[in-house]
Amino acid sequence: MILAREFVRNQVARDSDFTTNDQDTPLILQFGASNETDITRAAELAMPHCDGIGLNCGCPIRDQVREGIGAALMTKPELVASMVRAVKRGCGPEFCVEVKIRIHKDLEETVRFAKMVEEAGADYITVHGRLKTQRSSEPPNLDAIKLIKDSVACPVMANGDAFSMEAVDHIVQHTGVDGVMSARGILRNPALFSGYKSTPWRAVELFWDYVTAYGLPYRLTQHHFSEMLDDELSKKEKKIMNECNTLLDLINWFDQHFDLRRPNQPGFAEDRPFPWKVDRI
Repeated sequence: MILAREFVRNQVARDSDFTTNDQDTPLILQFGASNETDITRAAELAMPHCDGIGLNCGCPIRDQVREGIGAALMTKPELVASMVRAVKRGCGPEFCVEVKIRIHKDLEETVRFAKMVEEAGADYITVHGRLKTQRSSEPPNLDAIKLIKDSVACPVMANGDAFSMEAVDHIVQHTGVDGVMSARGILRNPALFSGYKSTPWRAVELFWDYVTAYGLPYRLTQHHFSEMLDDELSKKEKKIMNECNTLLDLINWFDQHFDLRRPNQPGFAEDRPFPWKVDRI
């Protein structure tokens, strides 16, 4: 989630929060915003570089809620609808606008919310099937997602506990949604929607290529690899990897432990088992 206010105010924020290339499509940029002006200006700046924007009404982080963004918007359906209309006015009816929501204790309130943003022009709605106060350890309410899907005409995406294709299929069958969003699942396994049970080695080599070709803040790079290799590394191996302090240290760690191939080498990004070079800890 990119903070719309900072994105609008500061070129440094735009450069650090968002980079892309002409092959990165379709691309929806998710913003956190609390008013029409910020979300519209952010959408107008992003418009030449993406296919649409998403308005996050689900983030439960206290600092964000205190600022009136994320899950704070779940009590302000009229404001959310006005923001959707403002983006459509500013960027045109063809520019995609998505709204991501959570559910209320009173599900009729969620239905009313969804209908309002749909009427305002939202192209699709993503429903995280948990209350603002619920932890991710609690299962999502698939019946609530189904209710929202049955109550609106626009496409609906389901979010919550999509960690495998079996889970995705179950969510779709139970709710009838048009698609499924994965957050924690896709972070751990970027190839989830290709049917892989865990991160394949080819995804690791591809990600290294993307990181070094396009750039990514080091701690984000390290975090992605830590998540991607969670099923492969022992706790001790993961701890040592996470003690690397620079990108060069991390590349050296990978080169010491794996046959990490570069794009100009035969076999780069091929589907093969993790190519360990050392005895396991």
